[in-house]
Amino acid sequence: MNLLSAKNLSHTFDYELFKNISLDLHAKESIAIIGISGSGKSTLLHILSTLLTPDGGAVYLFDEDVSTLKKKRLAQIKRDSLGLVFQSHYLFKGFSAYENLEVAAILSNQKIESELLKRLSIDKNMEQKVTELSGGQQQRVSIARVLTKKPRIIFADEPTGNLDKQTANEVMNLFFEYCKNNNAGMILVTHDEELAHKCDKVYRLENKELVRIQ
Repeated sequence: MNLLSAKNLSHTFDYELFKNISLDLHAKESIAIIGISGSGKSTLLHILSTLLTPDGGAVYLFDEDVSTLKKKRLAQIKRDSLGLVFQSHYLFKGFSAYENLEVAAILSNQKIESELLKRLSIDKNMEQKVTELSGGQQQRVSIARVLTKKPRIIFADEPTGNLDKQTANEVMNLFFEYCKNNNAGMILVTHDEELAHKCDKVYRLENKELVRIQ
């Protein structure tokens, strides 16, 4: 079963960003989308993750057409099955790192795994307020929060932008392991071509088209 299917997507802001874009994501699969700034990578990711409605075409999540879903069903899918990681981490600033994870765990009825915190090297920072953490630590808390939800699809927009190279590689390996072990999938938007080529498939968004290059 496809986790995600995009059919003939097109979108325009002040100018046409892209048209006739189609894409399929299967379980245990990772897809990277690269392209120059302004090519529409993040917009495409926002459409695939239901944050934006495309001007044309359709997105299917778990064989359900997003455009026909009732608000309650869409909210349920977003809460239980989609995990979004952005370069800006959007943590609750008044909360500790642990409380941020706790919110995700309660909403998705999951447990916070100590092994995950160790893998991300944030197990010693859990009691600190997120405003006391470095940018890299905040990003790792954000990643832990998403993985705590146990999503079926991870949407990641420059998720390692605030991390050094070694930590970025460790985080990406964690994502890949998660997808394989949980029958999940990942769509990654990145400027880092080396990182992109670690994914199963790589697409370049250019000249309004999505071209597969790996």
